[in-house]
Amino acid sequence: MIFTSFFKALSQIGDPRFRKVLWRGIGLTLGLLAAITAIAVWGVGWLVGDAVTLPLLGEVQWVDTVLSWAFLALMIVLSVFLMVPVASAFVSMFLDRIAEAVEDRHYPGLPKVEGPPLRDEIVDGLSAMGVLIAANIVALIVTLLLPIAGLPLFYAVNGFLLGREYFTLVAMRRIGRRAAKDMRRRHGARIWMAGVLMAVPLTVPVLNLVVPIIGAATFTHLYHRLDKRRNESAQAVG
Repeated sequence: MIFTSFFKALSQIGDPRFRKVLWRGIGLTLGLLAAITAIAVWGVGWLVGDAVTLPLLGEVQWVDTVLSWAFLALMIVLSVFLMVPVASAFVSMFLDRIAEAVEDRHYPGLPKVEGPPLRDEIVDGLSAMGVLIAANIVALIVTLLLPIAGLPLFYAVNGFLLGREYFTLVAMRRIGRRAAKDMRRRHGARIWMAGVLMAVPLTVPVLNLVVPIIGAATFTHLYHRLDKRRNESAQAVG
């Protein structure tokens, strides 16, 4: 079920609606990170000033320039680390477009649903970003302390979080947030395994940027397959 859903998602990667969401997410991410970097570098220069008086050296004119360049380098490194979770958050705001594209192609008989309010999309996107950033910081610390356990922990933690976030976002379009959480708990192990499959490409540069797209599409398929199985079981009991 998991691999079938995954390969169906991959087969649709060329869908124009997929590409539109991807480029929109990357564009917003680059814009946000560039703005934060520019503000941070400007703030360092403003706090330090044009000249600094140092013991023994007297007035030094170039300290603000050195600090600004150092802070710029630091922000670039942090941006590389934050690129995926931030892009994931932005893509999560447009998840409805991905799920709709999948349903239009593979489940054409389904009734149309209204997309979530913009406020909910923003809140869910920020929540996904916060959880992913926090989890990756913890995984990074553990990796530094226990290098051998680092990679399995990275996959396990991110798999759990990706499965949790994307399945809930996909399912609640059809059955609401509460029922989506209940369904997620019933199929927790399978959803976690699917999340781990999504977490593997996170370690591959460039490919990690399409993880939110593939993840949303995969969990859309997974939700419908689980829902179909639930309906068939209910009919058999009835």
